[in-house]
Amino acid sequence: MTQGIALLPDEVVNLIAAGEVLDAIAAVVRELVENSLDAGATRITIAVWLDQWRVRVADNGAGMGLDDLAQAAAAHSTSKIRDRQDLRQITSLGFRGEALHSLAQLANLQIASRCIAASNHPLPPTAELSSPCEGWCATYDRQGGVQHIEPVAIAPGTIVTADQIFANLPERRQGLPAPAQQLRAIQLVIQHLALAHPHVTWQVQQNDQDWFTLFPGKTARQMLPQILRNIQESDLQELSYPCSQVALAADRAAGETAGEISRQFAVKAPLYLLLGLPDRCHRHRPDWVKIIVNGRFVQVPELEQTVLTAFRRMLPRDRFPVCLVQLQIAPDQIDWHRHPAKTTIYLHDVERWRTAIAEAIDQTLRLHPGTIPDSLHSTRVGHLFKTAEMSGSYSLAAAAAPTSPEPASSQVPLQVLAQVHNTYILVEHPTGIWLIEQHIAHERVLYEALCDRWQLVPLASPVILNGLTSGQQEQLQRIGIGLEPFGEQAWVVREVPGLLATRADCAEALLELSLGGDLSAAQAAIACRSAIRNGTPLTQTEMQDLVNQWQQTRNPRTCPHGRPICLTLEESSLARFFRRHWMIGKSHGI
Repeated sequence: MTQGIALLPDEVVNLIAAGEVLDAIAAVVRELVENSLDAGATRITIAVWLDQWRVRVADNGAGMGLDDLAQAAAAHSTSKIRDRQDLRQITSLGFRGEALHSLAQLANLQIASRCIAASNHPLPPTAELSSPCEGWCATYDRQGGVQHIEPVAIAPGTIVTADQIFANLPERRQGLPAPAQQLRAIQLVIQHLALAHPHVTWQVQQNDQDWFTLFPGKTARQMLPQILRNIQESDLQELSYPCSQVALAADRAAGETAGEISRQFAVKAPLYLLLGLPDRCHRHRPDWVKIIVNGRFVQVPELEQTVLTAFRRMLPRDRFPVCLVQLQIAPDQIDWHRHPAKTTIYLHDVERWRTAIAEAIDQTLRLHPGTIPDSLHSTRVGHLFKTAEMSGSYSLAAAAAPTSPEPASSQVPLQVLAQVHNTYILVEHPTGIWLIEQHIAHERVLYEALCDRWQLVPLASPVILNGLTSGQQEQLQRIGIGLEPFGEQAWVVREVPGLLATRADCAEALLELSLGGDLSAAQAAIACRSAIRNGTPLTQTEMQDLVNQWQQTRNPRTCPHGRPICLTLEESSLARFFRRHWMIGKSHGI
């Protein structure tokens, strides 16, 4: 027999709400740290004791006065918004006024705080004056009311301690992952916030022992190598995309009639990109394609897919890019009210942002001065020098590690010097020398030409294909190659891609294309088959033409299958290796 509808008790309502906001220890850390960032903290110390279900977050932010401290854990109390209109102008990380109240519901909550400019408040009746002091420490009951408050000696800032988390929800404790997984989730929360706020120093402790520290940097480029240890700063390329460029990209997507609107929109919305160079770093999973909107990591599948698409045919098979996209968007263009954790949002004009991000990635990966640092360290060059040292009688000091520039602007001519083993083209550049593999450089040139101008041309003599399965027939038709029945188990092909039309192995190439893959895979396969083979001698003019064409490609760092094309050696690296800084004497010609 069903029961009638009845109002839930306030205690049950509060527990339901609290369980939605704080579903794990990592969520507790996230909410407390976001409050610290909203308070302007530049140093945040986080301590966790999983076996005690305890978290402490200390910061050097603005702090709270006595009145604010008394209201901090009350239901729906916040300093971030005041009325309905403010919901369309969210500029802070927190704004719901739920986190501290939920924490009071689920744990023993204590907050100690001191304002940077302490106010002169009279002592409340419950306070016990022990010493002249400007800080206060409050403990809260399950309803978020102040249970006890007393003065405390504390530096400006706030310390929040939550003890016995989820003690009144034992089912929640039992349903949480193993401690190692919880620690990984906590670590990931802190890493995300550190990348979004690189100016902050992060000190993290576990069970009273130092766990890890993240030092501040100017941008996320200095932070990411501290998080992904196998990535160096030289493996990363960053670009702050100007507002005018974002507007221009949006105009191209929406048409000139929307130009003025998009310009006004983009003035408030710069774009920052941090990319792992595809010839240097990539991942087994798409776990480091990250989107930050107004200082918070969010899930916007459309933008994540845009990044993955932009890196297509630049990485090896089953590898994914390292890419951080940071957007600063006008508050009225975002709706944060999809999930209590605020990780899923409604973003206005998603298509405009997709176009802007794709164009920004394209510009970042091209060879031009704006994307080329003066001096970068190449791991491959380092290994090269180490190998040379092992066969010699001396060693290179670690402090004198060689550095290498990125390939420079196409406006700077590259002078071909020689062909090495009929495979590599040795090129002189004002900053050093480059070694380019001729086959994959030509493969990149042909692939982009095929993508831009995919065209089928008639064959002088049609090609006969035998024994095609139904799947092979469908595959060829899918990429635009028509088949005509020509007897039993035979088909005739009268048009093929232009690069295959004059090849003696055209039939073999068509059979290869019939084995699977989309149009892009077919174009890559045709480019690979048609490119200059390694071992082919080239004249000086042929090598120079190839290098010039390669410089003009959109993605010159890797071939369509993800192999690196160019090894660069900076002249200063060569100078260090050959000890040109050793001043022995002028008579020695140094």
